[in-house]
Amino acid sequence: MRIGIGYDVHKLVDGRRLIIGGETIPYEKGLLGHSDADVLTHAIMDAILGAASLGDIGKLFPDNDSTYKDISSIELLEIVRTKVEEKGYKIGNIDSTIIAQKPKMAPYIPLMVKNISNALNIEESDINIKATTEEGLGFTGEGLGISAQAICLLT
Repeated sequence: MRIGIGYDVHKLVDGRRLIIGGETIPYEKGLLGHSDADVLTHAIMDAILGAASLGDIGKLFPDNDSTYKDISSIELLEIVRTKVEEKGYKIGNIDSTIIAQKPKMAPYIPLMVKNISNALNIEESDINIKATTEEGLGFTGEGLGISAQAICLLT
């Protein structure tokens, strides 16, 4: 068994769609990034890659490579799954947390679980997604950005 942890953060800006867990969430701002800036999926990918000792998403999908410009992070997650399977690992479970003052994530979590489950080809029951605010504190609490944390068990 191997365990990996992932963390990601992106700035909220005007003129971008807000995509988290592969789900487009209606909101006045979106996350700034080279890809779709899906913080949750990025944190999950880093947790998986870390558990498999495959580096991180910056190494695998560099932001100076136009191939990945505006790409769906769910597509990148499928690539990560393939790389981990090629090393002989199986994803046991994932636990994750989205940290955002706004918008409320709860209505979208079941869809996020489904998207991630499909991309990783694992059961929905092997994925846990939570959401919390920062009670108005820090950059997420002030609505300047959104972050996510994830941990993954590989067998």
